[in-house]
Amino acid sequence: MSKIHRAILSVTDKTGLADFARKLSGLGVELVSTGGTAKLLRDSGIPVEDISALTGFPEMLDGRVKTLHPKVHGGILHRREDPAHRAAVAEHGIKPIDMVVVNLYAFEKTAAKPGVRFEELIENIDIGGPSMIRSAAKNFQDVAVVTSPDDYPAIAEEMGKSGGQLSPATKWRLAQKAFATTAAYDSAIASTLERVSANGDLAFQDKSSFPQTLRLSFSKIMDLRYGENPHQKAAMYSDGSGQGVANGRQIQGKELSYNNIVDLQAAWDLAQEFDEPVCAIIKHTNPAGAATGKTLAEAYKKALECDPVSAFGGVIGVNRPIDGPAAEEMAKLFLEVIAAPKFDEAAKAKFSAKKNLRLVEVTGAPQKWVLKNVSGGVLVQDADVRPLQESDFKVVTKRPPTAEEKRALLFAWKVCKHVKSNAILYARDGQTVGVGAGQMSRVDACKMGAMKAILPLQGTVAASDAFFPFPDGVEEIARAGATAIIQPGGSVRDPEVIEAADRHGIAMIFTGVRHFRH
Repeated sequence: MSKIHRAILSVTDKTGLADFARKLSGLGVELVSTGGTAKLLRDSGIPVEDISALTGFPEMLDGRVKTLHPKVHGGILHRREDPAHRAAVAEHGIKPIDMVVVNLYAFEKTAAKPGVRFEELIENIDIGGPSMIRSAAKNFQDVAVVTSPDDYPAIAEEMGKSGGQLSPATKWRLAQKAFATTAAYDSAIASTLERVSANGDLAFQDKSSFPQTLRLSFSKIMDLRYGENPHQKAAMYSDGSGQGVANGRQIQGKELSYNNIVDLQAAWDLAQEFDEPVCAIIKHTNPAGAATGKTLAEAYKKALECDPVSAFGGVIGVNRPIDGPAAEEMAKLFLEVIAAPKFDEAAKAKFSAKKNLRLVEVTGAPQKWVLKNVSGGVLVQDADVRPLQESDFKVVTKRPPTAEEKRALLFAWKVCKHVKSNAILYARDGQTVGVGAGQMSRVDACKMGAMKAILPLQGTVAASDAFFPFPDGVEEIARAGATAIIQPGGSVRDPEVIEAADRHGIAMIFTGVRHFRH
């Protein structure tokens, strides 16, 4: 271990930098900096030397050239234990640089801006930053490379306790993180520029198109006890966005399992379908019940009525902060996980008695793609986020649905989308009644949904995730007591299916949209 005497700081994200630099300076570290970073340090009363004073060469070309210099990279890359290296840097007046604090131009943020100009995109490709990061990471035995503000506190603490030194283990960990940072950065640039067309305008191609090369970069945030089954190992990775289920904040309860997280995602996704307060109760990725209400407490009680037996040990997702009255009702049942945008203090107090119950606060994240592993590769598709429009409706039966039936059909359609195929869902306005999930034939899904119902089926409506291949499904739905059906349509036997509905006085709507979920 050797003391850190000199550090170069050049960052785009200046979060926490002044405090970190002040601690480094207090430990006797000489600070060298560039442009806006140097200005921030001076404005904060922290002594700093401009990079041009170190190199003897001015920053030029609008900042494109400032750190690409032998006195920077020589100071970083020379091996301290190598006499020839030491002699070479001494001969050329190159001072050792023992720490590099760099984060990169916000290329991805720039690329995400609506109407971004090609020239602006190109200017946000960092050159000097990745070069310094890679140089420092390559020479990690002698140089500490810091690429994230998240690491500032721990580094300052370790240096404070050790008289300005960092352990080899810390330097190696930082180098590993640095190489991952530059890899992800280059991947983002390559993936973005791949979508830029070669015409005179250099405009972005259709952003919905899939990249020629799929580059994925995720960081492990936790090892899980096991996977779907105890003999399988598992871990969860984050995209670094701070959003979505992977980045949810667990505020109570024991460790999340692989299956908990899968069900949590299913519950969260279903809850996000609705604008009004909603509660989804998930068991093995399928809804055991879902309902809307004026309050979350009302929505939960209605959802639970659908199938209280299956709800035992379930996972709940809601689209509103959970308050005391909702927590009061939910705490009466054994649940594994509850996902919500927030839990108020009354809810936290109520749930605190259930030590193992996992409470997870989730920030919504738009999901663009869905990936599924196959041997030798991966399948990629757009996320199924298409909302049903009024213009999608096509009444195909003699009797149109009543206003109440229409509301119930819209509710049923939103929930049915989240039921594994083949799927049939019986519902009333704002409440599921029976769920037929994952059956090998559609008519069996009709029977299963009716069989699972505890609440009365008479006067319900039914939703089907795909078309009816035969009229037998409609016959079963009529037998159960439902009065209206919503389905995609598109079967070669649609006329027979419609005739069966007319014969039973059932109103039927075609949507033209299928929602298979495998």
